[in-house]
Amino acid sequence: MNAHVLLATLVAWTTSSARAEEAAPLPSPLRLEQAVQLAREHRAEIAAARARARASAQRPAIVSALDDPEVSPSVDHLPFMLNGADVSLGFEQRFPLSGIRGDRRRAAEADAQRVRAEADKIQIDVELNATSAFLMLQERREMARVLEEQRALAEQMTRAATARYAAGTGPQADALRAQIEAARLDGQRRSIVAEVRAAEVMLNVGLGRPAGAPVPPLEAPAQTEAPPAPEEVLAAALDGRPELRAGAAEIDRAQAEVAAMQSMYAPMAMVRTGPAYTMTDGPGWMVMVGVSIPLWRDKLGAGVAEAQAMAEMARSDLTAMRRMVEGEALSAREQVAASRERYLSLRDEVIPRAKQAIDPSLAGYASGQLPLVSVIEAAQVLWMAQMELIGAQLELGMAWARLGRATGPKGVAR
Repeated sequence: MNAHVLLATLVAWTTSSARAEEAAPLPSPLRLEQAVQLAREHRAEIAAARARARASAQRPAIVSALDDPEVSPSVDHLPFMLNGADVSLGFEQRFPLSGIRGDRRRAAEADAQRVRAEADKIQIDVELNATSAFLMLQERREMARVLEEQRALAEQMTRAATARYAAGTGPQADALRAQIEAARLDGQRRSIVAEVRAAEVMLNVGLGRPAGAPVPPLEAPAQTEAPPAPEEVLAAALDGRPELRAGAAEIDRAQAEVAAMQSMYAPMAMVRTGPAYTMTDGPGWMVMVGVSIPLWRDKLGAGVAEAQAMAEMARSDLTAMRRMVEGEALSAREQVAASRERYLSLRDEVIPRAKQAIDPSLAGYASGQLPLVSVIEAAQVLWMAQMELIGAQLELGMAWARLGRATGPKGVAR
């Protein structure tokens, strides 16, 4: 019984420790680069891709090794009278008479390079996913903050309308209209709470953490600098995109396969040797040498033609991929430029002017010089501009993230 209690206690302690490690608190405030680093370290997809790359790195040694030698005990002659026997013990080894082993090694090495490039692709895809989740949560929380400000402004309008109605200088409809705006904003505030929780779940999943773990405040600097020059973006994309490295590795692999299939025209040698014993001559040594005959030339020619076609396909795929990478990089660069202009215009021009119109409108309504609809229109212009600014900030962050994805792990946006 004591042993069972001790085992249960140990299991419970281990489980609680593992859970505590999984739900370790995040830095507060959490910065975007920290979130990306956490995703890089904890996402299982990256660990699986790296394990696959380590496994593929062992293939060259496997495919280029000689066949295992064979040991063959043999009774070469057994008389019916059973008065002795001729016996031998053979050790047999096969050797290719071509460079096929080196060709196979080169093909496996190229395949390992392709798998490593695919692992890098998975990593930057995971980083883009974590960045998207981070920016989405930041956008939801910022929207919740702005809704609080809008609700406070709606309360100001409600108090002003109620005061005028109580003083007999304003209609009851104004007070009801202001209350409707406040109620509408209350509904949006309640809705945004659930949206924030959903965004927190997505960020936790993107960082490889438990879905319900707490998420601290976020800190993401607005990347308002101008995007790099097109030439710099193109150079970074062509040099850093893992898809291009995977395509180049596929060409190397296909060319090595062509050489391996051409090597199949050469025969395979076989050497067998070992001790032998005969009843007439006693102990001795035997040696046998043989070669295979690559007789079916049609099959070999078809194998070479197939490998050559695969090499041509790989070259065409790489050309198409290079064009696509160039287009993605330049398009992402222009999207950053467009999103930046929209964000700066809203932040530096639209929002300040919209805020300047609020206080005069409220003062004019309180003094009876303006109708309530003028105040509501000014407030709605501000609210719309604030929501557009939040969306523009998200769009700008995502544009930079997509530019980083388009230029690879060491691209211009990283």
